[in-house]
Amino acid sequence: MMRSLRAAMAAHIIIEEALDALDENALKAKLPLNGCGAVVSFLGITRGMEGDAEVLRLEFDAWQEQLSSVLYGLAEQAIEVHKVRCVAMAHRVGSVGPEEPIVAIHVGSPHRKEAFRACEWLIDELKKQAPLWKKEVTNKGESWKAGLG
Repeated sequence: MMRSLRAAMAAHIIIEEALDALDENALKAKLPLNGCGAVVSFLGITRGMEGDAEVLRLEFDAWQEQLSSVLYGLAEQAIEVHKVRCVAMAHRVGSVGPEEPIVAIHVGSPHRKEAFRACEWLIDELKKQAPLWKKEVTNKGESWKAGLG
């Protein structure tokens, strides 16, 4: 599912739900970069090791009815507060293996400093606010990780 908005100042938001795979490059290619001098991206991937345990996979559960709207709201805030031009975000749900992408965030802005600040703020707030829960499955067992995101 993709949700998009064109608002004042040529702001553009793209939110995608990634059920089976996440193509961060295809997501970034959807950004309208007219007037931008910088794109800052964050790609979160599954670690292969957690301490001395081999990570077999992460399992993400989400409140599907709310996930897109929470991400959309965060993108709107980033555009307003950090004065960036466009945001694209996607987060996987379901099973994600080692070295596979979990979350992608791309921020387009006329200037790099605003893009860096917005991208860092977005991943921090996503982890605090997005209705996502993570179970880590390792060769030593499985456990739900505390908190959202």
